Amino acid sequence: MIPFVDLKAQYNSIKREIDTAVFKALESTQFVLGSEVVALEEEFSDYCGANYGIAVNTGTSALHLALLAAGIGPGDEVITTPFTFIATVAAISYTGATPVFVDIDPIAYTIDVTQIEAAITARTKAILPVHLYGQPADMDPILEIAHRYGLIVIEDAAQAHRAEYKGRRVGSIGDLGCFSFYPGKNLGAYGEGGMVVTNNSEYAHKIEMLRDWGQERKYHHALKGYNYRMDGLQGAVLRVKLRHLDTWTEARRAIAAQYDQLLVKADVITPTVMPYSHHVYHIYAVRSPERDLLQQSLHNQEVQTGIHYPIPVHLQPAYADLGYKAGDFPNSELAAKEVLSLPMYAELTTELQTQVAMAVISSI
Repeated sequence: MIPFVDLKAQYNSIKREIDTAVFKALESTQFVLGSEVVALEEEFSDYCGANYGIAVNTGTSALHLALLAAGIGPGDEVITTPFTFIATVAAISYTGATPVFVDIDPIAYTIDVTQIEAAITARTKAILPVHLYGQPADMDPILEIAHRYGLIVIEDAAQAHRAEYKGRRVGSIGDLGCFSFYPGKNLGAYGEGGMVVTNNSEYAHKIEMLRDWGQERKYHHALKGYNYRMDGLQGAVLRVKLRHLDTWTEARRAIAAQYDQLLVKADVITPTVMPYSHHVYHIYAVRSPERDLLQQSLHNQEVQTGIHYPIPVHLQPAYADLGYKAGDFPNSELAAKEVLSLPMYAELTTELQTQVAMAVISSI
């Protein structure tokens, strides 16, 4: 079976560095936060072009705390897209605010900026674009709308480490940027992890407090906070892997370009890179009206695939209370029926990639 992601291959390529860093972290006994996490915060925020980085335990926590730091709460509305992992929307719900959906652009799969303004009401407090699959949302129109209406922009960059919009690293373009370090991400921990980056010192300070029980100093709780701290071991692992992210990103981009060539005669739609985008291909998603048959055929040929995502959030039973129905966001709904994610990881060999492409071609 050709795996969808091969984390063992990545580990083997950096095993000595990882093992050294992990043993050093164990010897330090700084198992929660600590010097490795502080160093990661500095290195990753600098990498993103932001002044501050606050490490947390998950990407979901990063979104939650970014929203809280921006003052989002009950009675507020946050505009986002239904074609995303559910954590984007769950984080909004955690604050007591209401998610308001805008459909996606059918080519980029990111939020359709031409529909955002129509969704704004007197209760709207923020826009939360998702840089889906590693491709940035069209940020300049979003920022312009946010400026006119006095809204906060929070980037969901969970799938977009090192992606760029018009030469700017995502995460540092809006008011706050949120990353996930789930193991399968382009920059993945050996467990859970996340980070918020920002240029706003007040937001950074508030998030630092909220992640650690609302403490300004030990046992002095200024806010009702959370236990969202990053483990020291994850900080150590991520620092090692961050040093390789540029190389891995270029490998992904080369693999995507090769897929584009190999699949030119296949009856599938390959990803479109938008002119403003430096795509980092967390996911290489093709599209076919016969997606389910294609996936089954690839499985029969021992090619592992994924679907990101099969049900838009507005049609998930958990969010039925929002009152949306089938047909409300046709681009998201059609994409959910047609996208299929092919194997994509920096260590994917040309031989295996060719096998995947030939399997796609023979299946359609």
